Order: sequence, then structure tokens, then C-alpha cells
Amino acid sequence: MKKKIALLGSTGSIGKSFLNILKKDANNCEILLLSVNSNIKELLKQLKIFTVKNIIVTNKKSYLEIKKKLKNKKINIYNNYDLLNKIFKKQKADYILNAISGLEGLNPTLKTIKFTKNIAIANKESIICGWTLIQKELKKFKVKFIPVDSEHFSIWSLIDNAKNTDVEKVFITASGGPFNKFPLNKFNEITIKKALKHPNWNMGKKISIDSATLMNKVFEIIEAKKIFNYKYSQLKILIHPNSYVHAIVKFNNGLIKMLIHDTNMRIPIFNSFYRNNEKKISTKNIDFNILNNLDFANVDLVKFPVVNIIKKMPNKDSLFETVLVSANDKLVDLFLNKKITFNQISTLLFKIIKMKEFSKFKKLKVKNIDEIIKLNDYVSLKIDNLTI
Repeated sequence: MKKKIALLGSTGSIGKSFLNILKKDANNCEILLLSVNSNIKELLKQLKIFTVKNIIVTNKKSYLEIKKKLKNKKINIYNNYDLLNKIFKKQKADYILNAISGLEGLNPTLKTIKFTKNIAIANKESIICGWTLIQKELKKFKVKFIPVDSEHFSIWSLIDNAKNTDVEKVFITASGGPFNKFPLNKFNEITIKKALKHPNWNMGKKISIDSATLMNKVFEIIEAKKIFNYKYSQLKILIHPNSYVHAIVKFNNGLIKMLIHDTNMRIPIFNSFYRNNEKKISTKNIDFNILNNLDFANVDLVKFPVVNIIKKMPNKDSLFETVLVSANDKLVDLFLNKKITFNQISTLLFKIIKMKEFSKFKKLKVKNIDEIIKLNDYVSLKIDNLTI
């Protein structure tokens, strides 16, 4: 029987990687839905390779354009996620992958959960800001959740349904980005070009800057805390320049497990979909040179001060996580537009989250998606009006 699949965000790096994996197995898969924002050029390439029943194009201009281009094709074209009942009217998907970046991915996540047996999420913002809402839907519709980010997929694989009380410590690795060995006294000379030059991964601009500040690892710690219901005291970041080991778990029974794979997102994506070893993926040979020198180190908190934010996070899920995500998004955008320096990303972030009008959200629970979206807009507007 063919696996029924939906892919949200098909033209991003995660989406394209997943479709490349499916190429060799296209006859055993039925793609019920592909969704994009505006990249219809890439979407049209995908439609030449795969038979797709439905597409969602959320950008209005791109939606109207593709409707003209596909007017003679038997493909249902939608502009939003309001008609999912029509798309999944006969049966559930076996697997939905949400590869939409940013907070824009939260609404599609919440709306599609009830239409699938398994949902894989590669969207930090959805989990960080809306995990309470996601978890509620997962339980309500008895849907299996699979994290796709390499670190969280690694933890998920290593613990193998172990209780969180059986886990003593979880280590998430960080390459240290482009500035791991960069002299501290030259941090004020960091340019956009230097910050975007990640040593191991080829990523988009936003995530590359987050990697350079190590904010991406702060987010991954918050994600792990939520997904696996850990305490922050159970989680730690380790610098590992080669990005070969993705997570280490120390159990209370004395066992220590680590998960290793090439710096290639195809591997966690592949294994999130093919979970019973029914397929093989071509990968590099084991690199024993790296294994003989794993080179782990603690984070330099002077170089990467944002890691201290973990100590300031509330133990219970709150709206403060949205404040943090939104403030960081805005500051990274200001840096990329040459409005602030690299060092100011962290100094201003601390200044903002300490403000009373923002710190108060630590005590406020997440009730619905609307308040997350409104708070995101509010934080962005407030930062625009700050004197920087």
C-alpha cells in the first residue's frame, strides 16, 4: 500500500531534501499535498517529477500566477489551510512533514495534526512558542510526533521511549559556528559575510546568524525541554567543532549513548520517514579520524553570552518563549540590514527580555495561537520604537 504524504514547505532546504529522498521511492508514495509560500518556480519543478493532488500557495500573487500556469492540470490549488477537510476528506495521511520556517509554521502544524497518523516537525518556532497547543492536539487525535532537527531526532532515537526520570543528562552539541576560534578582541569587527560563513552547514541567513551567536542552541535546549519534558538542569550544550556527534545521553543506569552521523540533514529526515529499516541510504564511511579526536569543550560564555539566557527561562511553558523568539528574530533582521552590530544582537536581547513589559510574560500561560501571533507583532513593533 502506498504511503500517503503531505509536505508543508516543499521549496525550502528541508522540503527539497525530503523530496530528493522520495525520488527513488516515488512509486510507493502518494503525495496528497505540497505547500509553499511564493517559490512557484521550484514548485513547478517538483510537480514535473511527482504526481501531486493538491497544492497550497499562501502568497496571493504567487497563488494567482500558478493558477494560470496550471489551469489545464488536474491539481487542486488553494491559497490557505482553511480547506484541509476537503484535501483529506477520504483518509488520513500516513506522514506529514512540516518544514515551514518561522512562526508561520505554527498555524499549519495545528491545523494538519488531526489529518495524519504521524507528524514530523522541523520548525523551532512552532515547538518553542506553541508546544502546549501542539501537544494538546497530538493527544486529542492520538498522533505520533517525530522531531526532525538532527539534535532532537538524535535524542528521540537514543532514549527509545525511556522515561524522563531515567535520564540523568542530555548533551546537545554545537559546532561553535564561524567564531569558535575567533579572537574575542576582534568580535567588534565581525561582518555579515563572516557571520554567515558556517564551517559545517549550508543554511539560510537567519539560522546562520543564530548559529554564529549560538542562539540556535539556546532554542534547541528549550525545544528539548518541551518535547521530552526534561528540566533545564538535565540539559547542556557542548562545543563539538566537527558536528559529527549530535547528542549524548547519560542514563541513571550508568549507560551513556551518543548518536553520530554525517553533517547532512538527509539522514534525520530519511529516518523520520523510514523508521523500520525498510530502506537504505547512501552515506560516507565512518570517519575514525574524527572519532579519535571528538574535541568536546564547554561553551565560552564570554564569547557566546546568549547561552546564559537558559538560566533565565521559566520552568513552565509560557508566553515568554514567544518574546524571546520574536526579539531575536527582529535583532537578527536588524543586523542583516546593517542597523546594529553583531555584538549588539546579544546585548540588546538581554536588555529587551529584562524589561518589565516583557519579563511579565514568564507568568502567563499559552492559551491560543492568536495571542502568540499578537505578541510576536507587539514585540517587533516595540523594538522598532526602541532607541538603539
